Amino acid sequence: MSYLLFRWIINALALLLVANIVPGFGVESLYSALIAALVLGLANALVRPLLFILTLPITILTLGLFTFVLNALMILLVSTIVKGFIVEGFIPALLAALILWVVSMMTYWIVKQAKES
Repeated sequence: MSYLLFRWIINALALLLVANIVPGFGVESLYSALIAALVLGLANALVRPLLFILTLPITILTLGLFTFVLNALMILLVSTIVKGFIVEGFIPALLAALILWVVSMMTYWIVKQAKES
């Protein structure tokens, strides 16, 4: 339970970070970031697996890079649902997906290191 809460807060803070780095990507408040992180997590858990299966041939053809496109599409989907979470196009969504991937990898590494020690 505490791991999920930790990941949720880290992802919300990562969205705020992305909003400060990527032009065309905005989050109005911490509350909006928390809601967007929650909805993004739900979309990634429910919708993304279906899209991944449907696009598996192109994902294999691009050696997995199409996964970033799927992540960007999930971010665009969430921006249409959550008020205060603004993405002004595909390129800002793709850049956000890349940055969120890096943050997720770092979070996973930190948690793994903490469990080992």
